[in-house]
Amino acid sequence: MIGMILAAGRGERMMPLTENTPKPLIKVQNIALIEHAISALKKANITDIVINISYLGEQIKSYLGDGSNFGVSIQYSDESQNALETAGGIIKALPLLGNKPFVVINSDVLCDYDLSKLTLPIGSLAHLLLINNPAHNPKGDFSLINNHQVILANSRSFTFSGIGVYHPDFFKNHTNTQSKLPLYPLLKEALATNQLSGEYYQGYWQDVGTPERLELANNLKN
Repeated sequence: MIGMILAAGRGERMMPLTENTPKPLIKVQNIALIEHAISALKKANITDIVINISYLGEQIKSYLGDGSNFGVSIQYSDESQNALETAGGIIKALPLLGNKPFVVINSDVLCDYDLSKLTLPIGSLAHLLLINNPAHNPKGDFSLINNHQVILANSRSFTFSGIGVYHPDFFKNHTNTQSKLPLYPLLKEALATNQLSGEYYQGYWQDVGTPERLELANNLKN
C-alpha cells in the first residue's frame, strides 16, 4: 500500500511560527511533524510515500530528500503554483498513488494508531479513523452505525482524525487536477451512497494546528 502525507497547507493558524518554516517541519519532541507521519507509515511497512507540497515546499524537499535517510521512498506532488486543498491535492497526486487503495494522513496530526490495521471494507470507497471530539471541534463530524457505517453527526458524534484509506474511484467524479477542492463534500457524496465507512479509535491523538496545541503536544507526547 502507498501512503500520502498532506503537507501543502499554509499553516496560518500557526503563525508566526510558520512565517519562515513550513508547518510540517515544526518540531514536536525535537522531531519534525512530518517525520512523525513518516515513522507511523514506516512502522506499518508503508514505505512508498507521496507528499504534496506548496507553501515553502522546497524546504520540505530539502529536508527529506528522496526519503532514503528515513528508510522510505518519497515522491512529491508539487502545488507551489496553486495549493489545491485536501481533495484537490489528492486528485493531483493520483498518478503517483496507483490504482489500489492508499492511506492518507495529515502531516499535523500525531496518533499512535497502528496504520497496518487500516483497511478498506468491501463496498466502501473511503474508510476514516474517527476519534473523540477535541475541544476545538465539540460537535464532531460524523457518527457511526452498524459498527462501521458513517452517517451525519447525531447526538453520539466523533471527529475525523485526518487519517483514512481511499480507493482511487472515490475521486472518479472529480478529475480536474488544478481545481481547489476540500474533502468534506466528497465524503458526504460517499456517505449518501453508503460507500463511506469508519472506525472509532480511543488511543493517543493530537492535532498540532496552533501554537497552543503544539505546546500541548510537546508536554504530553512521550
